[in-house]
Amino acid sequence: MIKIKPMAEDKKQKAHIRFVLNGETVEVAFAPHKTLLEVLREDLNLTGTKHGCELGECGTCAVLVDGLPILSCLALGLDMEGREVTTIEGMAEGGCLHPLQVTFADLGAAQCGYCSPGFLLTAKELLERNPAPTRDEIREALSGNLCRCTGYIKIYEAVELAAARMRGEEAEPAREIIHGYE
Repeated sequence: MIKIKPMAEDKKQKAHIRFVLNGETVEVAFAPHKTLLEVLREDLNLTGTKHGCELGECGTCAVLVDGLPILSCLALGLDMEGREVTTIEGMAEGGCLHPLQVTFADLGAAQCGYCSPGFLLTAKELLERNPAPTRDEIREALSGNLCRCTGYIKIYEAVELAAARMRGEEAEPAREIIHGYE
């Protein structure tokens, strides 16, 4: 249940909600007008979710809500009451990086890294839904995420490699992916 209470000292209203964040139940108080992006970064100190365009056009702020990617800059924090939210901070499990995080690092898919959290979480949902996506399916799933550094090919290759490894295949990147063509 969402509770909105005036704060005595400044008479500003604060919303109080409870939801599951990266596998842990949390309670947070914040101004009711805040987006999920603002609540995560400003009130919960989870800065892995990035500010991008704040217009829903770049995908930089993508997080998973109830397992599906959403743009946190377009979602109200109030709407998270009782929901399950996963940020990039919750992607690794048991101290081990997710296979997507490993392949992004190994293949240089994360150059400056600013867009990476949104790409990684969106790709995670894709691979949970479709363990063997085609290149076109990967391209479509990630089409709402923009990157200014990579040209996307290394991102697609990293998702393909992670998918193969998650299916239990002995998969290694092609030599030219790492070292270029000779």
